[in-house]
Amino acid sequence: MSGFKFSLVPQDVPKINTKFRRINTPIPVPESLTMLTALDNYESRSMHGQMPVVWDRAEGFQVSDAWGNKWIDFTSTIFVTNTGHGNHRIIKALKEVLEKPLLHTYTYCSKERVEYIKYLIEKTPKQFEKAFLLSAGTEATECALKLMRMYGQKKGKRKPGIITFEGNWHGRTMGAQMMSYNPAQKEWIGYLDPNIYHLPFPYPWRKDCLKNPEGFFLEGMETLLKEKNLSPNTDLCGFMLETFQGWGAVFYPKEFVQAIQKFAREHDILLAFDEMQAGFGRTGSLFGYMHYDVEPDILCCGKGASSSLPLSIVLGSSEIMDLPEIGSMSSTHSANPMVCAAGKANLESLFEDGLIENSRVLGKLFHEKLNRTAKLFPDYIGQVLGKGLLAAVHFNSPQGEPLIELCDKICETAMRRGLLVVHTGRETIKLAPPLTIHREALFEGLSVFEQSINDCVVGKTL
Repeated sequence: MSGFKFSLVPQDVPKINTKFRRINTPIPVPESLTMLTALDNYESRSMHGQMPVVWDRAEGFQVSDAWGNKWIDFTSTIFVTNTGHGNHRIIKALKEVLEKPLLHTYTYCSKERVEYIKYLIEKTPKQFEKAFLLSAGTEATECALKLMRMYGQKKGKRKPGIITFEGNWHGRTMGAQMMSYNPAQKEWIGYLDPNIYHLPFPYPWRKDCLKNPEGFFLEGMETLLKEKNLSPNTDLCGFMLETFQGWGAVFYPKEFVQAIQKFAREHDILLAFDEMQAGFGRTGSLFGYMHYDVEPDILCCGKGASSSLPLSIVLGSSEIMDLPEIGSMSSTHSANPMVCAAGKANLESLFEDGLIENSRVLGKLFHEKLNRTAKLFPDYIGQVLGKGLLAAVHFNSPQGEPLIELCDKICETAMRRGLLVVHTGRETIKLAPPLTIHREALFEGLSVFEQSINDCVVGKTL
């Protein structure tokens, strides 16, 4: 991220009162400054960087503060609240656990834990026979790293080699950052795992990849094997793919991923997907990897897994998930009854309330509208990427230069008009409304977004 910090100086803005938005104070709200400055004073700045809005309540696809302002939310709190803020099924399930009361069990069994994991396995593809529950996405990707290497050891591999990809992101803990690409963000570690390798990512602006995605993968693979003197049969045990590259909603060509799966199967290498942002209906399918017509060995999920409480998941076959011995892999808050109740209610909402279908159908309209908007600003918008109710609008000059400051201004302008979008700190703005949103509200939010772009481009920002 750019390290950009939004202004805490209240600005008088036009009053807004529509069916879905309300702005009736200066923004940021003057009365909110004591809380915002307290966070600056007492909390690590690494947690900061989003817009200065103090949330008081959130329901469905709307966020409200305590001073009468209401926003359409195009962030889903960064891909968490897929089934909507304050989902009634989730609240009901949590109340039932609270009223027992039963807040924590560590690794002891609970009814909620059994019911959730059973439901999860029954509702996910058949290759996923067992689950391991954790609290954060980075824990899940660390677990996948461990499982892939344990699998390699079991198969007698000489080296525990892991293949990841340029530009991908897998979390903030050490193993996850080793698998991630950004070199600057790994400087704190002091060394690099010599058995983690990065292949070129098939960006849509790479012409050689567009012509032949499978060949692009095989060429990158061959180059790596020669440079590092590796044998895929003895020196590699896993591929880790971020289902789409998060910062820009950049998906791989289908043929590229299918080539990876073929190579993995031929050399007894596990295929893992990091689905933190892609899972639970966000892309119009239950899981994002389904767009590639492949079957992963390991699936890492988080964020939208509960649409509320901290929950991440690793899914795989019994053979893979039972590699660690009894008691050798756990996490303090794993599978606690509260998150299990939320997770099951979240899945029930996805399947029974038609939210995956809503993401697929509205997603088409979402992208049609965004692509029309892009055509209005050809000197500023390079492309719109994503699937379902996920989009990243890429802002670049005609010369290809990233327009990061313009993105900062657009995010701030949209906020002042009652729309929250994902500020990436890069040349993209990500849009990801809860899957509960309906057409009227979706189009109102898109209209605000387009107006905000227009006014920032012509210099009329509020």
